[in-house]
Amino acid sequence: MGNADYECPRRVSIPPSKPFFNSLKSGLKETLFPDDPFRQFKNQSASRKLLLGLQYFVPILEWAPRYTFEFFKSDLLAGITIASLAVPQGINSSFVPPLVYAMMGSSKDLAVGTVAVGSLLISSMLGKEVNPNENPKLYVQLALTATFFAGVFQASLGFLRLGFVVDFLSHATIVGFMGGAATVVCLQQLKGILGLVRFTHATDLQSVMRSVFSQTSQWRWESGVLGCCFLLFLLLTRYFSKKKATFFWINAMAPLTSVILGSVLVYFTDAERHGVQVIGQLKKGLNPPSLSELDFGSPYLMTAVKTGVIIGVIALAEGIAVGRSFAMFKNYHIDGNKEMVAFGMMNIAGSCTSCYLTAGPFSRSAVNFNAGCKTAVSNIVMATAVMITLLFLTPLFHYTPLVVLSSIIIAAMLGLIDYEAVIHLWKLDKFDFIVCMSAYVGVVFGSVEIGLVIAVTISLLRVLLSVARPRTFVLGNIPNSVTYRSIDQYPDAKSVPGVLILHIDAPIYFANASYLRERISRWIYEEEEKLKISGETGLQYVILDMSSKQLFLMNLKNEVKCF
Repeated sequence: MGNADYECPRRVSIPPSKPFFNSLKSGLKETLFPDDPFRQFKNQSASRKLLLGLQYFVPILEWAPRYTFEFFKSDLLAGITIASLAVPQGINSSFVPPLVYAMMGSSKDLAVGTVAVGSLLISSMLGKEVNPNENPKLYVQLALTATFFAGVFQASLGFLRLGFVVDFLSHATIVGFMGGAATVVCLQQLKGILGLVRFTHATDLQSVMRSVFSQTSQWRWESGVLGCCFLLFLLLTRYFSKKKATFFWINAMAPLTSVILGSVLVYFTDAERHGVQVIGQLKKGLNPPSLSELDFGSPYLMTAVKTGVIIGVIALAEGIAVGRSFAMFKNYHIDGNKEMVAFGMMNIAGSCTSCYLTAGPFSRSAVNFNAGCKTAVSNIVMATAVMITLLFLTPLFHYTPLVVLSSIIIAAMLGLIDYEAVIHLWKLDKFDFIVCMSAYVGVVFGSVEIGLVIAVTISLLRVLLSVARPRTFVLGNIPNSVTYRSIDQYPDAKSVPGVLILHIDAPIYFANASYLRERISRWIYEEEEKLKISGETGLQYVILDMSSKQLFLMNLKNEVKCF
């Protein structure tokens, strides 16, 4: 095994070691600044550097000059549609925060609004300290203060360039997360479809089903029939739009048309008296400034800080996952650092304008995507529509039926359950399939956060296993070529007599050094046994191939293909 008398004809000297601080600087740069955002400032004038800096932190300044009227038509329709959803889901938080995100965010499809999980966390964590019924003013002050600290925490993560943590949301995780979230949101809309007044705030399947079937006597058939009719209408418009591309506008117009038709129908048939729930009376006027309401001297300040950090993390995890999900559909990139800064700044601004925690709710973003939005201008349209509504149009939304809004959300959700991608994962990589289904099961039977934690944990475990237990396999020569491939994958590959060529599919670290030593020794032992049985030439050399065997080709659309 090997040749002890062999001497290397040309020795390579050991390279000089780098100074510690140079190595540290290089490592931090590669970790925190892989995109090298400072390169665009080189050899630029002071005014140009200022403009580039503003464009980096306020992305709308970069893409606004290329904005077209065709884009505006799509964003206008999408913005009005999600504005109709914002009315019953938290209209006050749909004015200032969307404007901030439209200027600073990197997602084209994310629709800003309140999220149920954040609302529940604020209620449960602050409610333990202050009773909202006994001391409503203090409770509101603490809610706004918690929102402020959530924004500060989120923006700090972005400024510290910690956006790389979103890279742990793999494609399999996103597919499972989207499917699970879509399933949960569809189930929650049963409240509107069945005309139920009381409904669980939990998002898991068991709680939702228990809430639905424990109130069978409260089901309203009028609401159910109306909801099914509008849902069928929405699904048919999507079907015809897909069948013929020239009819794309039918699908885009369908949600807004449903809201208008539903409101007119309720008004003229007096359906409100027959069990069809409507939005009802809305408070008129814009959000008052609330900077003076931020209570930094309260004895409950630490509770507000703790609540802010927790809801900030939850909002970031869900919002960035939603943004990346839709970015995957349209094949563009989400900048995790910019998203963190954008989320933080919009919550800081929101806390100063009577808004509590806002993020990127999945249901509203799905409707925005389904309505054909092109850019973040749809959020500006939504904010403008909400402003006009708060000032002048609140009476018109009185008759908008909640069942129509539930139908719009369900129709959008059904299009996001990508079962074909799940089947593809099963055929391609069983472990990715497990990650995908873990995310789905965690979201459906637990919550959005549980699903994400489970999926990310399994993904991290896979990364650790790939480092601690890297794959090793024998390479053989492909006949009539100079190419070497795995003998297991390529049966035609022939091993070189007297030579064992092993490929190690990972860098060597302290975590895998002992394992690799044992595994290579086992390969050598097995190879020698095989050669002894066959009577062939004994093993002379062992070659360790630690080069990458995968070639990646990136085209202009940033699609990465592996060969």
